[in-house]
Amino acid sequence: MDPRALPPRVVIDPALPRDVWARLWSGPQFLRMARTGVEPKASGGRVLLFLVPWIAMLAYVVGGASSAAIIAGIIGLIALLRYAGVAAGQHDVRQRIRLARQYAAHYVLPEDLDYPCQRLLRRAQDAVDAILSSTVQRAGFIDTIDNQVTLPEEVWQIAQRLARLSAMHAEHRRLVPRVLPSGLEDAFRPYTTALDAAWTSLARRVRHLEEYARQVTRADQVYHAHQRLETLAARTPDYQRLIADTVRDDLAHRHIRELGEQARQVRRLFEESVLQARRTAGELLRTPLT
Repeated sequence: MDPRALPPRVVIDPALPRDVWARLWSGPQFLRMARTGVEPKASGGRVLLFLVPWIAMLAYVVGGASSAAIIAGIIGLIALLRYAGVAAGQHDVRQRIRLARQYAAHYVLPEDLDYPCQRLLRRAQDAVDAILSSTVQRAGFIDTIDNQVTLPEEVWQIAQRLARLSAMHAEHRRLVPRVLPSGLEDAFRPYTTALDAAWTSLARRVRHLEEYARQVTRADQVYHAHQRLETLAARTPDYQRLIADTVRDDLAHRHIRELGEQARQVRRLFEESVLQARRTAGELLRTPLT
C-alpha cells in the first residue's frame, strides 16, 4: 500500500514541555476522549464489593458459619484487589483526559481534518520522515539548519492551519447553498476564493517540503555511492598496477588517470547535492508559517 494513502498521525505542538508532549503522544485515545467529551466508565469492582455480604449469607445457609467466613474473606479480598487495580487505572485515565483537555489547542487529530487536508498533512509527515531518517541528516551533512527542531515545528504549523481550513470548509458547505440564486454568485465568490487561496498556499508549502526530501534522498544516494567508491579508491594503486602490467599501450595511461579522477568526481557530486539540499531548505524556511 502506498504510505501516502494512510491517514496522518496525531500532531502535537513541539513547543510543549517534553514530559507533557510525551504523555500526550503516548495515549492518542485519551486525546480523542477529551475531544469528544467521553468519560471513563465507573469501576466494576464496586459491584463485587457490594455482593460480598449477600454471597456470605448464601454460603452460611448452604455450608455454615465457617464456610461463609472463608468464602466471604476470599471473595472480599479478590474484590478489594480488583477495585484497587481498576481505581488506579481509572485515576490514570482521568489524569490523561484532564491533561488532554488542558492542552486541547496543542494537538491536531486526523479526524480534525477533512479528507483532502488529511492527505496533505500525511504528505508533509512523510517528507519530514524521509529527511530526518536520512544518512546525511544523521551524519550532520545538512545540519546547518536544525532539522530536528525546525521540521517538527513546520509540520505543526501546517497541521494547525489545515485543521482551521477543514473547519471553515465544513462551515462553508453548511452556509453556502448548492444552487445560488441568480445574481448572487459574485457575493459568495470571495469566500470561496479565500479558502482556495489558503489551500493553494499550504499545498505549495508541502510541495517545498517534498522537494527538500527529494534533494536529501538524492544526497543520500550519492553519499552511499561515494562511500563505496572510497573503499575502492583505497585500492586504486592495485588497479593502476594491474593496468600498467597488462595494458601495454597508450590506453593504460588514460585508464590510470580515470581511476584517480573517479573518487574526486563523486566527492564533488556529493558536495553539490548536499549544497542543493541546504539551498532548498533555506528557500523553504526563509518565510516560516509562524
